Amino acid sequence: MKTRFDTLLGRFTMYRLTLALLVALALEAFLLSAAGLLAFTLTELAATLAVTLISTVVGTRLMALVLRLRPHTESTLITGLILFFVMFPSNTVTGLGGIAVAGLAAAASKFLLAVRGRHIFNPAAIGAVIATLLGVSAAGWWVANPYLLPLVLLGALVLLYRTGKLTLGLAFVAVSAAILIGGLVGNGLTAGAAAQLIFLSYPILFLVGFMLTEPLTLPPLRWQQLAVAVVVAVVFASQPSIGPILLGPEFALVIGNAVAFLMGQRRGVRLRYTGQRQLTPTSTELVFEPARPVRFDAGQYMELTLPHARADARGARRTFSITSAPQDTSRISFGLRTADPGSSFKKALLGLREGASITGTLVGGDFRLPGDRSVPLLLAAGGIGVTPFLSQLRDVVERGEERDVVLLYVVTAPTEIAYLAELKHLGTRVILFASADPSDDGVELPASWRYAGSGYPDADALLREIPDLCERRAYVSGSPRIIAHLRAALKQAGTKRVATDAFVGY
Repeated sequence: MKTRFDTLLGRFTMYRLTLALLVALALEAFLLSAAGLLAFTLTELAATLAVTLISTVVGTRLMALVLRLRPHTESTLITGLILFFVMFPSNTVTGLGGIAVAGLAAAASKFLLAVRGRHIFNPAAIGAVIATLLGVSAAGWWVANPYLLPLVLLGALVLLYRTGKLTLGLAFVAVSAAILIGGLVGNGLTAGAAAQLIFLSYPILFLVGFMLTEPLTLPPLRWQQLAVAVVVAVVFASQPSIGPILLGPEFALVIGNAVAFLMGQRRGVRLRYTGQRQLTPTSTELVFEPARPVRFDAGQYMELTLPHARADARGARRTFSITSAPQDTSRISFGLRTADPGSSFKKALLGLREGASITGTLVGGDFRLPGDRSVPLLLAAGGIGVTPFLSQLRDVVERGEERDVVLLYVVTAPTEIAYLAELKHLGTRVILFASADPSDDGVELPASWRYAGSGYPDADALLREIPDLCERRAYVSGSPRIIAHLRAALKQAGTKRVATDAFVGY
């Protein structure tokens, strides 16, 4: 069931999934208004929605035109819809004018309050902050409504799960709820009544699910993200004031964005394309020469930005695991599945001419080997999911470390074995599962490799091939389906610690 769910979510980009959930929430709001269950009329909701969408779309397209950039339609619509739920609805000229200012400010912030193509603040939050500081409008956060709560909760859980941020969400909810409940209990409410009040009347779930998890405004490492969540929760729940201005949820998120910006690596680097090579019939390695050395840990990813004509909904940014070693400062390489390029980004990437430049805008990820070199390891890869492990194995060799490592490699066919020569050179012990014995197809495996059978290995097969499996710390990388299967098999076999590549939709 989990595998099917992961595979289903993996078919949708985060933009499309978030947009769909927001549209569903907006439709429910109109139905509730028609039934008299919201404090706002259909006219107020319709006028507010029209203004937030029009102002953000117009503002984005004008800024893109001036700066000669390509606007991202889905991102723009998401900003407009979030503002619809954040700003206090109105159908007056004055009220709608203030909301339009928030929309225009939100759109402009993506271009003006940005560093190397990455905006610093959540656009909807900074739009609401600017409108408040100018005194032309105010955030109402009317999305915090008992009737909207079930869908908000469902949407927040889906987005937190899809982005691998459930722990972040739990941290934010726990800290903010503890502070708010403590304050309300101090004012005479029972703990139960206080808990009911904050979840029905405060935008805790919408803020964390639909806004705090925005990847472009989060720092790259998990501990940094948790720290930002705690900062936002403390400001949000404490509700401090500066003079006459109450620092509401939008201010809390903007403050958290600023902290995240200071934490995260925001220096972009130009990457000059030097060539590519076919790894397997369905995968390719791309190699670049960085304008300056790129600092990263083996197992991390890099976000690549490549503006291109006719960009589809997935946009001009994608993240790929780095395959080169951190010590190799003269080059940086990425392995990716290219059998069906699908996205306009991959097509543009594969069509680069030698000498062309793209931008690496972010390095991040916590998929790293333990610092203790005595810990025995199992690296389990499905197909092109071997890419982060290649960087890690190269790093081990470059450091001259002695580590007990077994690579479990699952491929659909012997021809899909990527980096065979490199893994042979590294001397890695490999347990291979493929649809057929490679020797039958004339593929000679290194002496350190063993062909163990076809299909996805179950717990019994794993224990048969790796008797000391329970003593090893396991890392799993690949598609959502292979990650779910191998993780379950490893747990069933008795493996206590299993780390997985966090990117659902691999």
